[in-house]
Amino acid sequence: KFPVMGVRWRSSLTLGEKEQVNNKNGEDGGNKEVVASYWGIKGEEVKKEDGTPWKWNCFRPWETYQADLTIDLKKHHVPTTFLDKLAYWTVKSLRFPTDVFFQRRYGCRAMMLETVAAVPGMVGGMLLHCKSLRRFEHSGGWIKTLLDEAENERMHLMTFMEVSQPRWYERALVFTVQGVFFNAYFLAYLASPKLAHRVVGYLEEEAIHSYTEFLKELDKGTIENVPAPAIAIDYWRLPADSTLRDVVMVVRADEAHHRDVN
Repeated sequence: KFPVMGVRWRSSLTLGEKEQVNNKNGEDGGNKEVVASYWGIKGEEVKKEDGTPWKWNCFRPWETYQADLTIDLKKHHVPTTFLDKLAYWTVKSLRFPTDVFFQRRYGCRAMMLETVAAVPGMVGGMLLHCKSLRRFEHSGGWIKTLLDEAENERMHLMTFMEVSQPRWYERALVFTVQGVFFNAYFLAYLASPKLAHRVVGYLEEEAIHSYTEFLKELDKGTIENVPAPAIAIDYWRLPADSTLRDVVMVVRADEAHHRDVN
């Protein structure tokens, strides 16, 4: 049986973390400790290759990988058609207020960027999923590709949340920007999937530029090169002594990959 029903299980908890929940039957003094999971039951024990326990509940060892740092960072799709130019200048117009607001606070800029960057893959995957259901046909693998992209971008956010401390108004801005962007991108994808993917491609080009500037600030010492968060070390299979610079390198490589896909 499920130990407790009606509980909101938080996937952000690491395995082994406990959460106090109310027991409707009033047993054990009205409280009962359970291990958080989506289904209300304790998942199977997962271990790393070295035999140590796997502590992350939001991703598993088989979902980790090593980023391709040899990817071409300077590749650029020159806008030729009207849709290309519309996508290109839309993204360029969005960069200006971002530069003004965040200045050189690249940690918080990265946090904001990833809350937006994780939206297109989910929207595109959702719409293609519905299209596949309506037409009774396969998606050619694009649904999984786009959902994987959304998940990867979300992991970028989970990583940068460990190293940046967003202020209250920056968190409020996330609500506003995500709400506007989700609906705008949803409508754009319905109107023209090609335009929507072009927008993402150019957004990723801007992300590469932002992370390159982030690396310059780290190299100059303006931003402290702190140890890499544990979640990043496990997700990208980084060496145990990796630093924030190593994390920015692999994140930038991910963005280059998403640029090419879109």
